[in-house]
Amino acid sequence: MERKNARFGWVFLAPFAVVFLVFLVLPLCYAFWMSLHTNTLAGGEQFAGLENYTKAFSDQRFLSGMARVAGFALVFVPLQIGLALVFALILDDVRTRLSRFSRLLIFAPYAIPGVIGALMWGFLYSPSFGPLVSFFDFLHLQAPDLLNRDSIFWSLTNIVTWQWTGYYMIIIYASLQSIDPSIYEAARIDGASKLQTALQVKVPIVTSSLVLTMVFALIGTLQFFTEPQVLAPLAGNAIDAAYTPNLYAYNLAFSYQQFNYASAISFALGLMVFLASIIFLIATRKKSGLN
Repeated sequence: MERKNARFGWVFLAPFAVVFLVFLVLPLCYAFWMSLHTNTLAGGEQFAGLENYTKAFSDQRFLSGMARVAGFALVFVPLQIGLALVFALILDDVRTRLSRFSRLLIFAPYAIPGVIGALMWGFLYSPSFGPLVSFFDFLHLQAPDLLNRDSIFWSLTNIVTWQWTGYYMIIIYASLQSIDPSIYEAARIDGASKLQTALQVKVPIVTSSLVLTMVFALIGTLQFFTEPQVLAPLAGNAIDAAYTPNLYAYNLAFSYQQFNYASAISFALGLMVFLASIIFLIATRKKSGLN
């Protein structure tokens, strides 16, 4: 009977396994194979070993892109998780119909596809035809250019924070909802205020969820691509072809047909993301209670 049930389990698992193998595992294997080769007009396809990887980690454009997304991570992760935590704590404490609507309103930007959201913000940021220009013209003031080199960092920060804060808020809020209410009652009996209960009771309990959302935010930031890609035509020289490592790999492959080197750049980025995630998890192991 157990063997029969096991066979039925594999039957139900088979469709997912086929899709997973065909659309993820095999493309990854092929991309890794490409990263170990070079392709030139004179020499054709040749095995290069780790030559592309050596080139990648000495490529100043790749390294500057990694430094840039590291800078984004230092801003994105604390800002997004901080806002998500504040919103989750407020919504957990206020139980009204308005809180339900507020929860939906905060989460709604995540439901908007990233490309559409970036296009929308690109329209709002536009220094020539956006509503911001009309507003400043009405005030007879010079509208700020939010897509130049000096402001593009914060313009992108605003877009990503707007889109992802609600997603992280839902994760933290769900964790708060699982806390036994008797713990809050004990804190009130001990004389703890709402602020003390939030900071000294709720936050420590949901630390593991905070670490999880931080890992998600870190991985997403290091793979930053959609927003710079969409805003690049509007931002001019503020966003170049190697603004982020993902954008660099994309342009190498589809603008310059350097598919082998682009594959190496992608796997090098994957390695950096993996190492950053492992280092972060190790650094936060004691606080999160993870073993």
